[in-house]
Order: sequence, then structure tokens, then C-alpha cells
Amino acid sequence: MLKGRVMIVEDEPGARLGVRAYLESYGYEIDEADSCALARQKLNSDVPDVVLLDYALPDGTALDLLRQLKSDGIDVPVVVLTGHGSIELAVTAVKEGAEQFLTKPIELASLAVVVDRIMEHQQNSRRVNASRPKAGADDMFGGRSAATHALARDAKAAAESDVPVLIEGETGTGKGMLARWIHNASRRATESFIDLNCAGVPHDLLESELFGHEKGAFTGAVTAKPGLIEAAHRGTMFLDEIGDTDMATQPKLLKVVEDKRFRRLGDVAERKVDVRFLAATNKNLAQLVDEGRFREDLFYRINTLVLRLPPLRHRKADIPHLTTQLMQRLARDIRRPVPQLEPDAEEALVNHSWPGNVRELRNVLERAMLLASSPVIRRADLRLSTAGQRTGAPSGPTSLKEIEWAHIRRVLEDESGNVTRAATLLGIPRSTLYQKLKLQESRKGS
Repeated sequence: MLKGRVMIVEDEPGARLGVRAYLESYGYEIDEADSCALARQKLNSDVPDVVLLDYALPDGTALDLLRQLKSDGIDVPVVVLTGHGSIELAVTAVKEGAEQFLTKPIELASLAVVVDRIMEHQQNSRRVNASRPKAGADDMFGGRSAATHALARDAKAAAESDVPVLIEGETGTGKGMLARWIHNASRRATESFIDLNCAGVPHDLLESELFGHEKGAFTGAVTAKPGLIEAAHRGTMFLDEIGDTDMATQPKLLKVVEDKRFRRLGDVAERKVDVRFLAATNKNLAQLVDEGRFREDLFYRINTLVLRLPPLRHRKADIPHLTTQLMQRLARDIRRPVPQLEPDAEEALVNHSWPGNVRELRNVLERAMLLASSPVIRRADLRLSTAGQRTGAPSGPTSLKEIEWAHIRRVLEDESGNVTRAATLLGIPRSTLYQKLKLQESRKGS
């Protein structure tokens, strides 16, 4: 059974061979380098679990390589080995990032114990992180609707595989929550879950955010910076609102999804990562492909498995369960007792159309819990607008733009004109809401 991967950085072939043979007998996979330059090149492509680093190398010292690794953003436990040890040198090495500092000659059995302890510490840290409560795991599939049961079946299948998954659904349906659930239920649960909202990053910065950059790659790049994909190594990368990625970034994204290889901005060397990709969108990607706004090859690569989150209005049977779970969580957050819900209030929640989906439901409940004058939430405490009901034929505004503006105005009124809270409830960036407000003002003036 493979215990882990160790890189030996040593310029003496005999010393490398002895350490390699001993650690391989203990179940470790070994890689080798005989210089700082070769070690740095290999570590930029694939990061092992532990590095055993000789202090004196032909092209530099262990301290030089430690500083280079820090500059490259590579985080790996390093054990420095030297035949000329001193307390000052040991302190300096640890300050530069070394995990351990050992003086030669070193007994191979003792070295194996050190490597085992480092590996055990890493595994324990991962277990602690994995055992922490996962937001959303308790109420992801607790509803009674057929749609939720079908989603639970498909999500479990997704968690058992390692293929790319595309999560579709309206804004506020819980796509991010589902992505995190899949990660937590997968074999990668003890590793990182990296979440990036592609719509929230300017196009000219998205590539650097994803892939990182080298020093001097562009104006302002004063140091090298690893990207989020590197941070997700061995874990899961969740690309929310992937439909908002620009056409220039999409081919590079396709390469890393397909081959698990990429280049930092300003770098010529390829790097290799082990990442599982999840993506989400509230847009019709097939339509974007037809319009030439999304690459067809990327579309077919990320939708190996598609999960569709139904809007809340299509799974009303789940609303009582969701309400209970949300109130319990909110009560913990705001440090108040879990309130009771009057039957009329629950009926109003079930009958509401929920254009903002689960996010809107949470917002309504949080406001009611904060403002209610008693531990019982009544229908009036919910402050639900009757315009949100789907009863009979529509009255008032009928065009799509009119309906949208009516809903925006209603939410702004509910939030006393607070644009930040209104944008959160509407499920759109604040800048988008400001643009819509300016557009409406220009229509009035024309």
C-alpha cells in the first residue's frame, strides 16, 4: 500500500540511492533531484507529500530553495539535512519554512520515523477539517418532493465519481450548497474545496485568479502568485456562474479540465494538478454556444453529468422542511430560540411563488425572526408581498421588463431602499442592480 510520495534532493548519487531504497521498503513512492533548479522545476509540476532537502547543493543552498518555493507559492513539508549543523542555521531554516532540521549522519530508521510523523500530522489535519460541520449537509435532501428525491439520487452518483459536473438552476436555488455537498460526500472530502464566482471577477483578472501569475507577468505583479486551481490540488474546484467566463479564458480552462495541466501567466513551464471540477450556471449554456458566447468543446466537457436544481415553486412540498431547517440554523447564527410558526404563516410560505428561491426564503425568515415581537412568527411577520403569489391571470405589468422592474421596486421597498440587501435578496451583484436603477431613471427621463 502506498503511504505517500517523497522527493529526495541530494547531489550525491550514493546517498540518494540509500535513502530511496530504505523509504521504498516502507511503502513510499520516491522522486529525485540533484540540484535546486531541478527540484524547483519538478515541484512546480507536481508537489509530493514530503521533501528531504540536502543543505549544500551545486547551485545553491536549502535556504535558497526554501525561499524560491515560498515565492512560487508551493506549500510542502521540507526536512533539511546537513553535515554542518548549528543552532543558528536550524533556526533560520525553520523561519524560511522548513518542517524539520536534521544533522548528518542520519540513521535511516530515524529518518523514516520523521517522515511517518509528518505524514501522520497531515492526515490528522485533514481529518479534523473533514469532521467539521458542513453547511447545508443536513438539509440538502430532506424534503418530500419527488424532484428532491430524484436530485438526491443523482447527487450521490455524482459524489461517487470523479467526472466534471454541471449544476443548473435559477439564482438562489442552492447550487453552491449542492456543489459543497458533492465534495463532502466524495473521496476528496478531506482536501480543499475552492469556490470561485466567475461573475464576480472582472474578465481581465479572471485568468490570473484561476491560474496564478509569475513576477512581472503584468503591471503590478510584483511577486509570483499561485492561482486558485493550484490551491485546489487534490480537492475540488467549484466554478460558479461559469457562463460568465470570457472567450479568451475558456480555452485555457478547457485544457486544465481535460489534461489537468496549465501555465501561470508569464510562465513557460506547464504545471500539473489533480483537481475535480464542478461548475454551476443559471444561464442556458447551449443557447450561449449557439450565440458564439461559450465554447462548444468546453460545454460538452463540463456537462459530463448534469444536475438540475428545480426552483422552489416547483417543490412546494419541501418548504415546511426547509423552513424548519433554516430557522434552526438562523437561531444559532443570531443566538435566539427557535421560534414557532403559526399555521397561517406556514400556509403563506407554501403558497408564495418565491422568485428568489431558497435564498429569498432564508431572507424572509431571518427578517421575521429579527423583527417579530413574540417567539411565534405570524403571517404578518413574514411581510410577504401579494404580488409574489401565482394566483390566476397576471394583472398590472405584463411585459418582461415591466414585471422585472415591479419586482425590483417591491424588494427595494421591503428593504427600505437598501441596495446592498436588495441585491442580495434578488440574487444579483450590487453593480447590476445599480445599472438597472440607472436604466429605469433614463427611461423615465425620455
